[in-house]
Amino acid sequence: MKRLILMRHAKAEKTSASGRDRDRPLADRGRTDAAAMGRALASRGMRPDLALISPSARTRQTWDLLHDAFGDVQVREDEPLYNGGSDTLRHYVESAEDEAGCLMVVAHNPGIHLLAVDYLVESAASPSVLERMSGGFPPGAAAIFTVDVAGRCTFEGFLQPRDLAGE
Repeated sequence: MKRLILMRHAKAEKTSASGRDRDRPLADRGRTDAAAMGRALASRGMRPDLALISPSARTRQTWDLLHDAFGDVQVREDEPLYNGGSDTLRHYVESAEDEAGCLMVVAHNPGIHLLAVDYLVESAASPSVLERMSGGFPPGAAAIFTVDVAGRCTFEGFLQPRDLAGE
């Protein structure tokens, strides 16, 4: 793996018709943001070969909108990614690292945020980068890392839907 994209699902409705959290759909803004994020990542040359997706409705809908910008991508939905902690997400990243040049994980907070911070700390990211990430990981945001041959992640960028005005 040469690049890792950690993304939180886009903005979701507060409730679902079933009352179950995992069934919450994307809000209108979430649909708009997810499509914009897909276009923004693709225009920057960040197209995943493999996407690991939580099976919740909001993450699957986020992926469907992202996918429009990426084209053909292998996708796996894994139950443990639904509200999985950073250790669970890391396990999935590490077990897929030889399968793709660019791996994308679309999952939930707090796990996705904590994993991004873990990678930042491990790569000795600058205090300004750590400060920016300490402000949270809003819906639809993506942290991008370059991965070296030893598997160490180096921070490449952080995109938020609000940063994409006009894209």
